[in-house]
Amino acid sequence: MSATTVLIADDQALVRSGFRLIVETRDDLEVVGEAEGGEEAVRLAADLRPDVILMDIRMPGLDGIEATRRIVAADGPSRILVLTTFDLDEYVYAAIRAGASGFLLKDVRPRDLVDAIRLVAAGNALLGPTVTERLLARFSGTVGPADGSAAVAAVEGLTSREREILRLLATGLSNAELARVLVLGETTVKTHVSSILRKLRVRDRVQAVIVAYDAGLVQPGERAET
Repeated sequence: MSATTVLIADDQALVRSGFRLIVETRDDLEVVGEAEGGEEAVRLAADLRPDVILMDIRMPGLDGIEATRRIVAADGPSRILVLTTFDLDEYVYAAIRAGASGFLLKDVRPRDLVDAIRLVAAGNALLGPTVTERLLARFSGTVGPADGSAAVAAVEGLTSREREILRLLATGLSNAELARVLVLGETTVKTHVSSILRKLRVRDRVQAVIVAYDAGLVQPGERAET
């Protein structure tokens, strides 16, 4: 089994060195490059095609948000974990909109950093139920008519079962919780979620949550009965 490849993008050499040290102590992870800024991150993402990019937000020149947007638009294999100093600051919301798969605080514990990289590399999103709800609340009132119309059209392409699963997923339920609520096998739920992501043309659950909110399928503060 090949190692998960990682690109570290941060303008601080000390931060890059620290993350490299943590990542390279694991046999299943490999740092394939480092970028000092957004422009370099975009170029290395295209050249190296890493599985995961640890992306700082506040870098001189091209910031992490625009770098994330460009990398995602290029439709490469890389999934992006945003690095931030402040929990859910304004930049994080913009990065999630740009296509990031989640975020980490820069003071993350080594074990949690490794777990996050593995989680995102496996196709999951690094946002828990509480964060998902806060994201929904933050996006309230930020959706324009064009965005809403596109989201509604996308959701209408789902089956009734898929819409139900998307609505529950958007309230922050895990696959195991979805399976329990819907009285389905977890494998069946995973199949439905994969189908939803494919039909919505989104990369992960975070982006699916945004579509669900944009389409009015779920409202801030809405919770599912588990």
